[in-house]
Amino acid sequence: MTWLALASCLAWAVLLLGRGFFWLARDDDRDAATLPAPPRWPSVTAVIPARDEAETIGETVRGLLAQDYPGPFRLVVVDDRSTDGTGEAARAAAAGDRRLTVILGRARPIGWTGKLWALEQGLAEALREPPDRLLFTDADIRHAPDSLRRLVQRAEAGGLVLVSLMARLRCASAAERWLIPAFIFLFQMLYPFRWSNDPRARTAAAAGGCVLLDRAAFQRAGGLAPIRGAIIDDCALARRMKSVGPIWTGLTERVESLRPYEGAGAIRRMVARTAYAQLGYNLLALVGMIAALALVFLAPPLLALLATGAARWLGLAAWAAMALAFAPTLRRFGMSPLRGFALPGIAGAYMLFTLDSALAEWRGCGGMWKGEAGPRADRTTASD
Repeated sequence: MTWLALASCLAWAVLLLGRGFFWLARDDDRDAATLPAPPRWPSVTAVIPARDEAETIGETVRGLLAQDYPGPFRLVVVDDRSTDGTGEAARAAAAGDRRLTVILGRARPIGWTGKLWALEQGLAEALREPPDRLLFTDADIRHAPDSLRRLVQRAEAGGLVLVSLMARLRCASAAERWLIPAFIFLFQMLYPFRWSNDPRARTAAAAGGCVLLDRAAFQRAGGLAPIRGAIIDDCALARRMKSVGPIWTGLTERVESLRPYEGAGAIRRMVARTAYAQLGYNLLALVGMIAALALVFLAPPLLALLATGAARWLGLAAWAAMALAFAPTLRRFGMSPLRGFALPGIAGAYMLFTLDSALAEWRGCGGMWKGEAGPRADRTTASD
C-alpha cells in the first residue's frame, strides 16, 4: 500500500503547486473598482436565452435594466417556446422600458444545442444595431447594479476580447451546502483561472452565466456557428475567443445565480448534463478519470483509516492536503474549513454523477437542456 500512498501524496503535491494555485480561489473581481474608466463607454447589448424561466426572468431583467452603466445599453430576451409565460414576465419586469426586446424562439435545428440556438436567434436581433460589446447571461442570474460597468472597465483596461464571471451559486439547502462549493473547486481544478487568463497558456475557461464579448472579435472568431453542437458551450466559446485575443475569467460576488438546487438530484442533473462531454464521450477517458479521482480523493482517507505504518501516515498527509486545498473555497461560502475533510465523500458523489452522465449518453438522452437532448441524439435519430 505504500506505493499507493506515495502516488496519492505526489498527486496532491502537483495539485497544490503545479496547477496555477487554483485552490487559493484568488482570481476574482475584487479589484474591479480600482480599474480605470474608459475614455468612451462602448455600447452593449445583453442576450438572454430563456425557456420556462418565469420564476426568475423578472429579477434578471430588472437587475440588468437597473445597471448604472454610463454607455448605451439594451437587452434582448429570447423566449424559447416557453409554456409558463416567461416572455410576459420579462415584459412585465421591464415596465415599459424600451431598451428591452423580447423575441419568440423557433424550433432547434439539427446540430445545434438548445441554448446556443436560442442565443443565435438573440444575436440576430442584437446585431440589427451592432453594439461594441455583447453580454451573454442566463435567465436565472441576478446582477448587482455595477456589474456591467465593472465588466466593461476590465475589458477595456486589458484589451480583452472576453471577460467572464463565475456567478456565485446558491448555497442554502443542505444539498447545496455540501455539494456546491465542491463544484466550484473542481471546475477550477479542471480549468485553472490563472492559466486561462494567461495568453501564453492553452487553457481557456468561461462561465456561461456571465460572458462579455468584444463583438468584432467574436465575429472574427466565427460567432456561435463553429461551436453550435458544444455541450460545454462556455469553455468552447472561450477557446474560440482566446484564439483571437486575451481573455479573463474570475470569481465574483456581483453576479449571483438564483437557481435553487433543493436536493442532490437537481445537482446530479446539472453535472450529468456535461460531465461525459468533458471527457470527449470516450470510454477509456471515463475509466481513466474515475481511477484518477479515486487515487486523489478516495485513497487518502481509506489509507489513513485502514492502512498501517508509513502508508497510514502518507494517507493522513494527503487527506490533510486535500482539506487545506478546499478551505479557501469553503471560506468564500462562509463555511468551516473542517468540512474539507468530507471532500472524499463529496468527490465520490461527483464520480457517480459522471457515471450517470455516461449512462444518459449511452441511452441517447445526454446533454439535456430544458427537456431537449443534445446534437449527438440528433445523429442517433437520423441514423434510425
